[in-house]
Amino acid sequence: MKIVRGINHNAALAVDGHGNELVVLGKGVGFPQVPYELTDMSKVLKTFYDVDSRYMEMIAGISQQLLLASADIVEQAEINLDSELNSNIIFTLADHLNFAIERTNKGIEFIMPLEYDVAHLYPNEYELGELALDIVEDYTKCRLPDSEAVNVAMHIINAEVENGDIHSVRMTLQIMTDIDGMIEKELGIKLDKDSFMYSRFTMHLRYLIQRLAEGKQLQDGISNMLEGMICQYPKIYKCTQKIFDYLKEKWSWECTQDEVLYLMIHINRLKEKME
Repeated sequence: MKIVRGINHNAALAVDGHGNELVVLGKGVGFPQVPYELTDMSKVLKTFYDVDSRYMEMIAGISQQLLLASADIVEQAEINLDSELNSNIIFTLADHLNFAIERTNKGIEFIMPLEYDVAHLYPNEYELGELALDIVEDYTKCRLPDSEAVNVAMHIINAEVENGDIHSVRMTLQIMTDIDGMIEKELGIKLDKDSFMYSRFTMHLRYLIQRLAEGKQLQDGISNMLEGMICQYPKIYKCTQKIFDYLKEKWSWECTQDEVLYLMIHINRLKEKME
């Protein structure tokens, strides 16, 4: 195996005997001057193929232990769900966990408003999120708050959707593109599709589309808040209503008032960040 580029002391980009690129984790593998032949394979702790080049810089800033923890979480998820997940989830999940540990060490906890929804609509993924907290603690000695189980579950759900059947993926992409266009037109904003807030918004849209396609809509009994939101944010409501009219006309999906309220909240957050 030839090491062609160091990422950090314990991670490197390599080429195997068949000419395939991979990322290698192992003590000191990225330290020697490159390129060089790695002959002592006992140093290799983990290998990753098909890594998007965009994640190389991200990998450099994450500890080896946390990358290994993330790899174990993803491996367990694939076993429990009997599903092959998008390969890059290992790195996006590790990046999230890295920030979660930093927040925890500073005594900052983010409460996820979707915890009830995730736990009830995606019980297997939520259970994996809870298991992930134990795995992270085993590797890093840091116990993340229980609310992080939701974040891990959401990463897993996202990876499942990305590797779903081609019809489902194409449908989701078309709907999301159409909705993006409606939001930009109705609210007069330009969406920053590289931003974290847009990433969070698209994740909510994916869950919404999946729920509608499966007939599992949210009915939390919080729709009594909707009237107040409509009065306070009439433009947001008008935009949201156009989206749900589109979903009904084109996809024959009827939406509950709870879904209307949740989408209004997400669109309003997105609008405030984009302005």
